[in-house]
Amino acid sequence: MLTQQIFNGLALGMAYALIAVGYSLVFGILRLVNFSHGSVYAFGAHMVLLLVGMKFGIVPAIILSMVLTGILGIIIDKTALEPLRKKHSPGIASLITTIGISNVIQNLLMIFFNSERKPLPAFLNFGILEIGSFKINSSQIIIFIVSMVLLVVLTGVVSGTKIGLAMRASEQNSRAASIVGVNVHFVISFTFFLAGASAAIAGALIGGYYQIVYPTMGVMVGLKAFAAAVLGGIGVLYGSVIGGLIVGISESMAATFLGSTYRDSVAFIILVLVLIIRPTGLFGRKDIQKV
Repeated sequence: MLTQQIFNGLALGMAYALIAVGYSLVFGILRLVNFSHGSVYAFGAHMVLLLVGMKFGIVPAIILSMVLTGILGIIIDKTALEPLRKKHSPGIASLITTIGISNVIQNLLMIFFNSERKPLPAFLNFGILEIGSFKINSSQIIIFIVSMVLLVVLTGVVSGTKIGLAMRASEQNSRAASIVGVNVHFVISFTFFLAGASAAIAGALIGGYYQIVYPTMGVMVGLKAFAAAVLGGIGVLYGSVIGGLIVGISESMAATFLGSTYRDSVAFIILVLVLIIRPTGLFGRKDIQKV
């Protein structure tokens, strides 16, 4: 049973990691926690549902959902966050703005898709694989593999491309990066696009796993992904992956041994304990400011 639950948690944790990476990307560039990210994830899942209903194949539907959700991320930044940056507003203003945007997205989803839970085709389920005495659902294998591949690609983009170099330069010192020719505004927009696209993939994977989609589906999942990002060290991509796996496994264990009522609280208990011992998270580092 223990091995079975570890496999269950690994699959779910990788999906959480995809969302947590979105938090880390935005935080790394802007030092901002984007609390609208959970609703962006729900938007991506609804786009997949809409496109599948329009007779698109599941793969084209997910790709188009990634594009549309990435564009939504750019729109959020350009319409709400960039004006605040230009006015040099305090960070708390941007934080509250993202909370407001989250509620706006949720209500728009309710208007256009209604508030009921809607079934999403089980496109991930191809049977059950038996290995020895335990069973693995094919959907769990697909979620793990797809998430791992996408996270590796995302890490490669950030660490091994010119735009990734520009992102890292902007993260360290946006003003200096701008002086040497980096288009910081484009870098920020690209970061929001990547975060939105990764959230859309997670929405498709988790929605397909549970076979259900609804406007407020991003509330708890977004909080768990945020906990995973902070747990691993927000702003550190591989930390988000480790944090997501810890949250996924702990949730799976709690649902089995304590009951489903407590599955949501265990991740946050672990988060609190880790932050008491190491406030920067498992892989986070304290910012060093030279005066």
